[in-house]
Amino acid sequence: MSSASLPADDPRTILADNPMRLRQCVAIAICFLLNALDGFDILAVTFAAPGIARDWGIGPGAVGIIVSMGLVGMVVGSLTLGQLADRIGRRRQILLCLAIIIPGMMACAFATGVVMLSLLRALTGLGLGAMLAAINAMAAEFASRPRRDLAVSIMAAGYPVGGIVGGWGAAQLLRSHGWESIFLTGGLATALMVPLVLLLLPESIGWLATRGGPDALARINAILRRLGQPPAARIVALAEPRASMGTLFTGRYRTMTIALILMYGLHMMTFYYALGWAPSLVAALGFDPSSATIVSVAMNMGGAIGGLTLGFLSPRLGLRPLVIFGLAGAAIAVSIFGAVPADFLLLQVAAFILGFLANGSVVGLYALIANVYPTTLRATGTGAVIGFGRFGAAFGPFLAGQLLAAGAGRGVTSMLLALGSGFAALVLLLVQIRAAEEGCPQPSVA
Repeated sequence: MSSASLPADDPRTILADNPMRLRQCVAIAICFLLNALDGFDILAVTFAAPGIARDWGIGPGAVGIIVSMGLVGMVVGSLTLGQLADRIGRRRQILLCLAIIIPGMMACAFATGVVMLSLLRALTGLGLGAMLAAINAMAAEFASRPRRDLAVSIMAAGYPVGGIVGGWGAAQLLRSHGWESIFLTGGLATALMVPLVLLLLPESIGWLATRGGPDALARINAILRRLGQPPAARIVALAEPRASMGTLFTGRYRTMTIALILMYGLHMMTFYYALGWAPSLVAALGFDPSSATIVSVAMNMGGAIGGLTLGFLSPRLGLRPLVIFGLAGAAIAVSIFGAVPADFLLLQVAAFILGFLANGSVVGLYALIANVYPTTLRATGTGAVIGFGRFGAAFGPFLAGQLLAAGAGRGVTSMLLALGSGFAALVLLLVQIRAAEEGCPQPSVA
């Protein structure tokens, strides 16, 4: 039976066609919170960077290495552990990632030098990179078909919200405590997610259906009852591709996978330059570290609103044109941010607009990934795109550090790093991204 002809009593059709229930919304909210912790954890080093540089007497080049090592860890985690979610399940993957992130974050508070902190950031990034592959798939698979893009957008909006809350918290902590308190707070907050996942986040029904097994229907119906949905009568086996990295680069997926990797990597180079260097760039203009962090908060606030805006508008205006607009706009906004004078209000406004466009584009890319790959490949595809693409994320802050250390200046550095988002917009303009057919026809992303 083809994937486009699932019967009405199959669990995937039940979730796709029926209105969403409260427990489904709670599951997506848990994914949102997990991504919020992701946002705080990975940005914690940027909040702490001015204090670390002052206490250890290090320059921009060393700070760039520390920031980039966390992103290198995310690359490794996405490429190695990310695909496990298609094999062991989304829920187990999330718990595994939390077990890696919590000690990694806590240990960062006790780092004594650049090498030690860099290695600990790489360890934390390992869990963070694998986490996103699982929660992106989970959010898509708990949503009804008409709400899938919005569900992924809500999940992705957790990242800047984590930056907002973490930024405000970091600003307060830096007034009365050292930079170490930022990592301790992030580790404790991450630990609180473990009981929430155990109690409120069931395994993905889509994943259970594709895995099959003698008890699959019973397990799925138990979850459907918890969700308030009618039980399924049967699970129809589908001839879907096996979860493997090689499958992503063959057949119909090859061109789209390469295009998604290029878009994500190019945009991440620009995006993580802006996120990673904003506090230090503002501090270099003469503002204190606490004020510099507030500018980062404005950027993340714009990012949260931009991501949610894209989720609401995509069913009406189309996902692809919105992402093209966002990527092109982000390139312009980064260049402008580099030219804004040392006026605190103007810096906050420019950061807000930059975050709105740049993170809105990131959310759109996650939604494209969730639509392109079927259930059996969704986490593997997400992990591959994020993993390979985050070479750009790791390269951006590093390149910026070298340019600034060489005296290029904020304006020139921003213009050069803005090219990443501009080229990403060009790739999406030239390549047609098609949605996967799974269970029933998916909404167009064109």
